[in-house]
Amino acid sequence: MAAAGFDLDALSEEQYEVLRALAPEELALLVDIRGRLDAAAPEVQAHADVAGGALF
Repeated sequence: MAAAGFDLDALSEEQYEVLRALAPEELALLVDIRGRLDAAAPEVQAHADVAGGALF
């Protein structure tokens, strides 16, 4: 997950366990969504604490 750009340190233990329990297809979808969101973001962007840091 960290290799895909997710800040695992920003997640609660419960959120981390949810990520660990994802099926491979779910994880692939999450990584794809993250990549598309990053591609659509401005080059310089302030960090936001959204969704527990899972997506941003």
